[in-house]
Amino acid sequence: MKKLAISFAMGAASLLSLGAVMVPTAAQAQAVVSVRVAPPPARYERVPPPRPGYVWAPGHYEWNHGRYVWNRGNWMRAREGYAYRAPQWQERGGHWEYQAGRWDNDRDGVPNRYDRKPNNPSRS
Repeated sequence: MKKLAISFAMGAASLLSLGAVMVPTAAQAQAVVSVRVAPPPARYERVPPPRPGYVWAPGHYEWNHGRYVWNRGNWMRAREGYAYRAPQWQERGGHWEYQAGRWDNDRDGVPNRYDRKPNNPSRS
């Protein structure tokens, strides 16, 4: 009986440690997506009426398995003090780079990890 209890405890401990390793962290690096083909024009979407406590994230194209795939717009829970920046494609030197949607807490449009003056909405 004692041997069974010890093996059960060791098995549970190993499962817990395995689960801790597999849990993703909150801050993960995003891969840069760069393609030579320009994205198609955005599709028309009817924006639903405003919902208190939510922000509308507009639909956009993402690159998936060698082609553009449309992702419909959806409601996202608002984050107090933050502005939502929608995903976008930018042309750079003949390539199109994808920037994922993000939350900006000083509303200057620059993600804080790249901002020399974060949290300063009146910066120049």
